[in-house]
Amino acid sequence: MDMSPKEYQQYVQQKAKKSPIVKNVILAFVIGGLICVIGQLIQNGWASMGLNKEDAGTATSCSMVLLSALLTGCNLYNKIARFGGAGTLVPITGFANAVVSPAIDFKSEGFITGMAAKMFIVAGPVIVFGTLASAVYGVILMLLR
Repeated sequence: MDMSPKEYQQYVQQKAKKSPIVKNVILAFVIGGLICVIGQLIQNGWASMGLNKEDAGTATSCSMVLLSALLTGCNLYNKIARFGGAGTLVPITGFANAVVSPAIDFKSEGFITGMAAKMFIVAGPVIVFGTLASAVYGVILMLLR
């Protein structure tokens, strides 16, 4: 069977499963919102224990990273991500998941050459370029003053 590229694209579009975009957007919104609500509840809990707003925010960030790492280690974060899709990409929990997942995947290669070397395979570029961008922006702001 000989097809032109245009005919092939039409054939593929006919056979491709339609994406349930409305369902996916709603699930991402709900799951992302639930993660944020959990974060707010944790922050309120830290504040009720007597921490000031800034310290409660720091403790909340640490708690959310720990919770995300534990859920990743128990393979629950992946199940939540399959259900909620992009909603699990809330920056702090998604970032923790991006660090922990490769570490778990490569643990059989050893502590140094496996876990330690591979844990920043996904998150490393984010850290490097984020740090570099903040330094560049800082220099620009300093020069503009």
